[in-house]
Amino acid sequence: MPIQITTLSENTATSRRDLLAEWGLSILIEADGHRILLDTGQSFSAAYNAIALGIDLSQVDKIVFSHGHYDHTGGLLPILKMMKKQVEVIAHPDIWAAKYVRRSKGKEEYIGVPFPREAAESLGASFHLSKEPVWLSENIVTSGEIPMLTEYEKIDPNLYVKEPCPERSEGTQLKPDPLWDDQALFIKSQAGLIVILGCAHRGVINTLRHAQKLTGVEPIYAVIGGTHLMVASPERMDLTIAELFSFGIQRLGACHCTGLPATAMLAQTFGESFFFNNAGTHINL
Repeated sequence: MPIQITTLSENTATSRRDLLAEWGLSILIEADGHRILLDTGQSFSAAYNAIALGIDLSQVDKIVFSHGHYDHTGGLLPILKMMKKQVEVIAHPDIWAAKYVRRSKGKEEYIGVPFPREAAESLGASFHLSKEPVWLSENIVTSGEIPMLTEYEKIDPNLYVKEPCPERSEGTQLKPDPLWDDQALFIKSQAGLIVILGCAHRGVINTLRHAQKLTGVEPIYAVIGGTHLMVASPERMDLTIAELFSFGIQRLGACHCTGLPATAMLAQTFGESFFFNNAGTHINL
């Protein structure tokens, strides 16, 4: 089964001068007779780069949201305008939660989906919201909710959801966001599993173990996407790298929220198996 993966939007871009870089992520997967878009970037960069790369987004038959943050969902409306058709958008129900980050000095900033659901639906989006894995084909499945198994992988404590406050009829309160909506995409191939990550907020190792259990496939051939190691402690980095190496991964394409220091450590550890997955990267597996 031929598998093609093209990164349409990422924090950085390849040396091509006609591509845009933007904080966020969008990855096109062509496999098993399907064209699936995992995330849509922050704004118009994914749509713009698709044109520059000669990719017809109207051929995409499904869109998957890895979670409900603006830098993974904000480009949906420009993409829908280009597609000009009905398309299924698969995501966890919590993508519509009111998500916030607490910056330095206690400042709160909204980081959730930057448009109302009705705006996307008016342009052709049909939302399929599920907490469970969704099989897109015989060999491709969304992760569904990812269990927290490791002791060292923690969700960023600066991430919150705003909910009604039961003590005040019109008030709200911030609670830590469990990121139940954090999902990945798993592809079964002859060489082993190919795991496409959004941000891996619930832990890249937790995600890979879940992939093995869900699919029944033990070997992991490739891991591509954001690993959210930019906030990892030195201890977590060491444990994560050791476990990643133990999986025997043959292709590791880190990007986005991995962070440059963590990316450099992964590149040093994995050598020729590593590649920097920036916008414009196209690989055949």
